[in-house]
Amino acid sequence: MLNDLFDNNRKWSEERRREDPRYFERLSNLQRPQYLWIGCSDSRVPANTITGLEPGEVFVHRNIANLVHPSDLNLLSVLEYAIEVLEVSHVIVCGHYGCGGIRAALDGQKHGVIDHWLQPIRDIAERNKDELAQVPSQDSKLRLVCEMSTRNQVERLEKTPIVQSAWKRGKRVRIHGWVYGLEDGLISDLKCSVPELTATPIRVR
Repeated sequence: MLNDLFDNNRKWSEERRREDPRYFERLSNLQRPQYLWIGCSDSRVPANTITGLEPGEVFVHRNIANLVHPSDLNLLSVLEYAIEVLEVSHVIVCGHYGCGGIRAALDGQKHGVIDHWLQPIRDIAERNKDELAQVPSQDSKLRLVCEMSTRNQVERLEKTPIVQSAWKRGKRVRIHGWVYGLEDGLISDLKCSVPELTATPIRVR
């Protein structure tokens, strides 16, 4: 099976060069993406594919359930590099419906180390338990928690010293919360972008 991956890679490389002989030459130059994508590790949600972007056009960080932990040095390093070195204009947190991390956080079962990682999702569900109690089906509840969690990650990013420092120095970067639907392949804007354009005029590349 591993040999299949090498075969697929060769075919992909050949197709790219046939379509555009200078494709890899251009790709090997310094990357200047406009977007940092913070998404879920779920293999069904590849950032480049679902946004129609080419390699080099989006800088990507993925983890289970697209969470922003204040102690996650991996994510913070990616965030700082994206803002300070790559000078991205947009940071996108994208959750997705049907997320296994959301489901695991709320199923009441023990899963091991990941239970610690998923604790912010349980905290969100607890804070919004009255609203969630009004949701008629479990699937609808999971979808709503997915949206709540994604919005919460935007808030967490907004409060990081990295982002606060960038804004104070006049860097023009916005943070967005989106959600992707596995059932239809469409991305929805959760309307929680910061800073709000109406409140803070900003120009993006």
